[in-house]
Amino acid sequence: MTATTTNPFLTGNFAPIRQEIEADDLTVIGELPPDLSGMFVRNGPNPQFPPIGSYHWFDGDGMLHGVQIQGGKAHYCNRYIRTQGFLREQEANQAIWTGLLEPPQSDVPDEPFKNTANTALVWHAKRFLALWEGGNPHQVTLPNLETVGACTFNNQLQSAFTAHPKVDPETGEMLFFGYSFTPPYLQYGIVDQNGELSQMIPIDLPQGVMMHDFAITENYTLFLDLPLTFSPERMAQGEMGLAFERDRASRFGILPRHGDPSEIRWFEAPSCFIFHVLNAYEEGDEVVLIACRMNRFELTDLNEESDSNEQAPYLHQWRFNLKTGTVEERNLSPFMVEFPRINEQKTGRKMRYGFAGKMSPHPMPLFEGLVKFDFENQAASEIHYLGENRYCGEAVFAPRQGATAEDDGWLITFVHDENRNQSELLVVDAQNMTNEPVARVMIPQRVPYGFHGTWVSQDELED
Repeated sequence: MTATTTNPFLTGNFAPIRQEIEADDLTVIGELPPDLSGMFVRNGPNPQFPPIGSYHWFDGDGMLHGVQIQGGKAHYCNRYIRTQGFLREQEANQAIWTGLLEPPQSDVPDEPFKNTANTALVWHAKRFLALWEGGNPHQVTLPNLETVGACTFNNQLQSAFTAHPKVDPETGEMLFFGYSFTPPYLQYGIVDQNGELSQMIPIDLPQGVMMHDFAITENYTLFLDLPLTFSPERMAQGEMGLAFERDRASRFGILPRHGDPSEIRWFEAPSCFIFHVLNAYEEGDEVVLIACRMNRFELTDLNEESDSNEQAPYLHQWRFNLKTGTVEERNLSPFMVEFPRINEQKTGRKMRYGFAGKMSPHPMPLFEGLVKFDFENQAASEIHYLGENRYCGEAVFAPRQGATAEDDGWLITFVHDENRNQSELLVVDAQNMTNEPVARVMIPQRVPYGFHGTWVSQDELED
């Protein structure tokens, strides 16, 4: 059966677009700062054909939307990421793979799930990678967003590759993990500053879990063994293999970055789920983690209103004491937030500021504003509201060249105005969050709501 347009993730501004375009000299309301120079690119799901069976937002083919900014002018282009699965379906002129809500397929000769490369992006060692946590990254060229192909690090990659690798701003290392629903359930890898995969080690877990994100500090790597578990027994009974076990504790593993797997220390905390980490850092005897916490998460409930508060994400802090073995957990935010980001020059180090999308009370994952948290002032917050029926995605921090203050730069995100059916790129001064936007760049076609983006400076593009 083919999914119909009644699926909320196939209607409105969640619906896919099929046209790939380029447009120069876009209309700007306000003024693009002369020292804002580089490219903002955002990834997201965009099925090229009507899906088979029940469609989940996580299923669509990856499409990149990019805006290059230079000299106060902006250029837009969008491109599908041409994965092997995308090309096979393009040749067949129809969808071949089903999605997360359907049983794995036995009649697809390669993989039971399609690598869509639709989730996130990372710039490292002069390579731009599109990411999907179930398989290989895909290398993409900048600024034209053309797909080079799967990246296997000279065939050294022995696992899937997380959608959320961490690049250490001091060492240049890119740390990653890959989870699996068959042993080994977790593998941990390091790509050195030159782009060579230098280490892969297995981390022992009691069973397969969905692990979407992790964290690093200056000396440690943190793994999140949370109770969204995979069970072959559930699948054998006709149930979804992936389900949340609310009676199971959450476990946080802390491993010295270059340590042996036997050195990992596990800390237990109340049952929860975490999609996205803001940051982690060391403070005295403690490792501090800040992330968006939900009481539970079910794949099938993403757009349902029942028990919506159970799946509402709030910014939380965990303190793991390496000396005493204790854990302290507390809420940092009175309102729902997701897609947390920082100035990435502070990755793994203590930071003063964090940013996130403020979620609307709507049952769909819509963001009505941008939040700036000040952790030196007990996570005090400033909010940039977008206006009625205007919703954004993840905001990325672009630092001002030569800046000395942590928050000296801009937040950049795509916004869709539901009233006018108009998409735009929003640029907000991160030091003056409640002011009017610095610039609004009109996009000549609709940009569907999506997932994660990144900023690549002009210096990096030209390096």
